[in-house]
Amino acid sequence: MSNEVIPSVLLKNRLQYSGRKYTYRVDRLRLPNGVEGEYEYIRHPGAGLAVPITVDGKFILVKQYRFAIERYLLEFPAGTLEVDEIPEITIKRELEEETGYRAHSWQKLGEFFICPGYSDEIIHAYLARDLEELANPPAQDDDEEISLVMLDRAEIESLIRSGKASTSLDAKSITAFHLALPYL
Repeated sequence: MSNEVIPSVLLKNRLQYSGRKYTYRVDRLRLPNGVEGEYEYIRHPGAGLAVPITVDGKFILVKQYRFAIERYLLEFPAGTLEVDEIPEITIKRELEEETGYRAHSWQKLGEFFICPGYSDEIIHAYLARDLEELANPPAQDDDEEISLVMLDRAEIESLIRSGKASTSLDAKSITAFHLALPYL
């Protein structure tokens, strides 16, 4: 299986809306197989995600309100890359802002696309260890309402197995959790 980039041919850009973090596009494309059509998609700068784990084996998650689904979710700390920012910088900042912890040991877990049917967003996942609780953590973003939740491996696995969207982790957190398991 080839993982090379095979671009579509842009025939016409019909609509483009640039928001604070994302760009929404509607383009007429010719796909690599020759099929032409109009496609809607989101351009996303990518994100960094940390799987922080304490010395006693507790995973640090954030409980955060997500307006698109009108509920709180448990997630590993993550954040959108700023313009020209490398993922390692993004996630170090986001870990401190969202959790009040700094990691002194980082390990790259991998990268994955989150919703390739309509977005080019890629998540860069890291394992964060050797955590230090900060005396004066940076302020959270104004639109964030975050609380910390500490769970062990069995508790996270139970949430995943429950299969209930209202009480479970989001997809990026489930993926990153499974990427981290071989290193624990």
